[in-house]
Order: sequence, then structure tokens, then C-alpha cells
Amino acid sequence: MSEWMMVALLAALLGLLIGSFLNVCIFRLPRDLSVVVPRSFCPNCEKQIAWYDNVPVLSYLLLGAKCRACSAPISWRYPVVEGISAVLFFASVWKLGVSPEAAKLCVFCALMVGLIFMDLEERILADEFTVGGMTFGFLLSLFLPMPRFIGHFILPAQWKESYLSLGEGLIGGLGPAIALWGIGEIYYRLRGREGLGFGDVKMIALVGSFYGLQGALLTLILGSMAGSVFGLLFIALTKKDSKTYELPFGSFLGIAALIPPFVFIESSNPLVVPW
Repeated sequence: MSEWMMVALLAALLGLLIGSFLNVCIFRLPRDLSVVVPRSFCPNCEKQIAWYDNVPVLSYLLLGAKCRACSAPISWRYPVVEGISAVLFFASVWKLGVSPEAAKLCVFCALMVGLIFMDLEERILADEFTVGGMTFGFLLSLFLPMPRFIGHFILPAQWKESYLSLGEGLIGGLGPAIALWGIGEIYYRLRGREGLGFGDVKMIALVGSFYGLQGALLTLILGSMAGSVFGLLFIALTKKDSKTYELPFGSFLGIAALIPPFVFIESSNPLVVPW
């Protein structure tokens, strides 16, 4: 087995562990519960889960998807989140090697997976992930140069590369977020009801803070297309009321946001990414 494969498999193992923590966040943050204490517990009987029943994916299979204490079914979401996180971490390191860019992509993937399933289950995009992730993305842009785009043309050329990179992040994050907020406001004025949550606005700012204006715009386009097609199809098949059904748009944005980094990054050097 090559050294590269070994490192990628270790990244997958880390992804499993991070996925387990994401499951805690997905359940607790929308309910305003601490993600630190108490230890993991069964939502049905509230009995604490032993460490040997909390091994990612494996415990789910060994327990037959049921709580050891009360036999209540364990949600499919737990192994799915852990498995997806493992695959994304593996893919990040396999594509970019052991590098700061790979670590950045792993963090981004973890944030997106958490938000996808939060919105899918609770229609909530927690500020801890959106605002916290956005802030981290802006800070990270000072140390890991963003892909060169509009900022490098409209910002002063004498600025240090780190400041130009931060400018790219700010433009990429705040520009699409303000535009999306404006669209939501227009819809509200015309229809008299909210068609877009502010969590979605903060989420697109998070995407832009990590991967600039190109990544944010591509995410918006792909997410909107997927939401329109699959959302309308789901409503039609389930015969839900299109006027009252709340589409988990954040979930579609999250899925779409995972495409640009993997499809368009061709080098561990973000300055030569052909967006």
C-alpha cells in the first residue's frame, strides 16, 4: 500500500470521528443543547451510551440499529453522516495530499455535512456553523491565498497578498449573501411570506469566505437548480402543499457547495486554480 493511500485512509478514519461529532451537533445545536456535556445519550430513554456502543458506523451495525437499553430505533442519519464524512476526508487528502489546502477542504466539508443534515431534519442552520465557519474562513484567507478573481482587479495592487486574499473572501462571501438577502426581501414584499431563511444567506457567505465569489456563485446556481427540480418533484410525489411546504434549501446549497472544490481544484496551490 502506498504512503499516499495510507495517509488518505487515516484521513478517512478522522472523518469517521468528526462525523460522529457532527451527529452530536446536528441533534443538539438546533435544540440549544451543549455539544460538550452530557455524554452521548439515547434520545428516547436518555440513558448514556457506553463508549463501545458509540463507535462510528460499526456500533450501528452491531446493535442492529437499535438502542441497547430501550431497543428504540437508531436513526439512519448517524452512519450516513459518519460515512459521508469519511469519504469526503479521504477524497480531500487523496486530491490535495498532506497540505494546508487539504485541511481547509476537510473543515469545509465537515461544515457542509453538518448544515445539510441540520436543515434536512430541523430546517435550522445553526449560527455556530454558519457564522462561526464564515469567520474562520475569512481568517483562513489571510494565510491560505484565495483563488485570484475580482478582488485582485478592484483592490489596490500594492496591498500584500494576504490582504488581497482576504478581500477576495469578503467579496465572495458578502456579495452573494447580500444579493440573496435582497431576493428574499423582494419575494417577501411581493408574496407576503418568507421564501428564504436568513440562515441560507449566512450559509452562502460561509461558502464564499472559503472559496471566493466563483465558488459561491456556482453553489447558488447548482443549489437553486437542484432545489427547483428535486424540490418540485418531491412536492408532486408526496402531494404536499407547495404554498406551505418549507423546502430545505440549505441542504441543496450544502450539496452544491461540495462540488466546486473537488471539481475545479487541480493543484494544491490555489493561485493556479482554473475557476
